[in-house]
Amino acid sequence: MIAAPTADALRRAADLIRGGDVVAFPTETVYGLGADATNATAAARIFEIKARPSFDPLIVHAGGLDMALRVVRSLPAPARRLAARFWPGPLTLVLPKSDIVPDIVTAGLPSVAIRVPDHPVALELIERAGTPIAAPSANPFGYVSPTTAAHVAEQLGERIPLILDGGPCRVGVESTILSLLGEPAQLLRPGGVPLEELRALIGEVKLAGPGDQPLAPGQLPRHYAPRRRLTLVDAAAAVPARERAAAALLLASPDPRALGFGRVEVLSARGDLREAAAALFAALRRLDGGPFERIYAVPAEEAGLGRAINDRLRRAARGSEGPAE
Repeated sequence: MIAAPTADALRRAADLIRGGDVVAFPTETVYGLGADATNATAAARIFEIKARPSFDPLIVHAGGLDMALRVVRSLPAPARRLAARFWPGPLTLVLPKSDIVPDIVTAGLPSVAIRVPDHPVALELIERAGTPIAAPSANPFGYVSPTTAAHVAEQLGERIPLILDGGPCRVGVESTILSLLGEPAQLLRPGGVPLEELRALIGEVKLAGPGDQPLAPGQLPRHYAPRRRLTLVDAAAAVPARERAAAALLLASPDPRALGFGRVEVLSARGDLREAAAALFAALRRLDGGPFERIYAVPAEEAGLGRAINDRLRRAARGSEGPAE
């Protein structure tokens, strides 16, 4: 059931959360599938509905700094500076967890991924529920993340009692994940806050690749995948002319050489990376639903939000190759 975020709908959503059920709700990044982060049984419903591996931790959403302090064991000085600058917003911090967070939420890790979302519906839901909410993206595991309520209903609607419709997501790619478990800080996933802004605030930040056991959500190498095969190319000109009519092309910005394709999706006519990031997942969904045999994508500039766009495209390309050996 999709509902506008009226007072009655928010009251019902909060009751569902407190009662151990799940609710889909909007954030500035993507739509989340939320449950009480302090209730292990409720969190298990998320894994069940998404068919999500139990070794992939969840992000916990807090309503503000006071609630975040209940979830983590401590908030060191760099974390406080980051929170003051980027919360509410698309930055997730990985810190030692407190005892109120069950192991299923953190995949057995002693750390927790936490953020404060920058969306009025999300914040009011958390406030009304009175508890932090664990919420990955509201889609089947590994598939393209939802940026509208309709996307959620299309894929999970029959399994979710309530979807709060807050309109299209403003940022459109998931949050940046930064680990503060050691020094220097480590970027686990690029996202809505660019790496350059993090370094400007706290100094050195090293990059991390995905490991065998994810330390944070979104680190699995195969993720965000459409059903159609997606291939990354350096430029539109790299796709053979004979293959273009049966294929779609995804571009971050216009390219006059993008001729002969069955369809061309340009994420931003102005080449604006924020606009491109916000449009990415919706564009992938449109192309995936088309009559194309294959999707080609040209990465964005590897800087700022382009780094997050390219991260999602690389994972989508790996995920569309079929099951791992």
